Amino acid sequence: MFKLKLPTDPRWANIAEGNIEEILTDHAWCEQKAATNAITLITMLPEYPEMVTELLAIAQEELDHFNQVHEIIKKRGYTFGRARKDDYVNQLAKFIVQGSRDELIIDKLLFAAMIEARSCERFKVLTENIKDEELKVFYRELMISEANHYTSFIGFARQLGDPETVNRRWEEWLEYEADIIKSYGNKETIHG
Repeated sequence: MFKLKLPTDPRWANIAEGNIEEILTDHAWCEQKAATNAITLITMLPEYPEMVTELLAIAQEELDHFNQVHEIIKKRGYTFGRARKDDYVNQLAKFIVQGSRDELIIDKLLFAAMIEARSCERFKVLTENIKDEELKVFYRELMISEANHYTSFIGFARQLGDPETVNRRWEEWLEYEADIIKSYGNKETIHG
């Protein structure tokens, strides 16, 4: 899926299901951060009204996902905890080039695409492996949404840069992500 080099071990879903309250809290904060990231990209792309419109829709959808997860947390009587540090995302961020404005924007779009791709893949693993029927349906719906976000971010990067150069850079992102994801998949967090 998305040419990810290293798939998530399905046993991660068992770890996640072992502490649903924690996975839901972590997931809610991931959605909030995704909305914030889309808004940040809007501030970097004001001269592209079509992209701004689509990024605004993504930000709103991510906030809606945040709300949906928060509602599940409340409905189940769980405690919504503080924001979690996302080591995976922080490690990915180190790979963003600090070149020209265009190079930076393209890499930030690829960074966003990578997070969406891995999140989608994790939602698929949850959908296929957890016993909680409500969450199976919920994560199946979110999996489709995350795939659409991934497609948007990759598409924007290809619009802004030479598609062949962007594709080569995406391959570099895939290799980098495969190297860091090796140390994840053992915690009850979306990327952990």
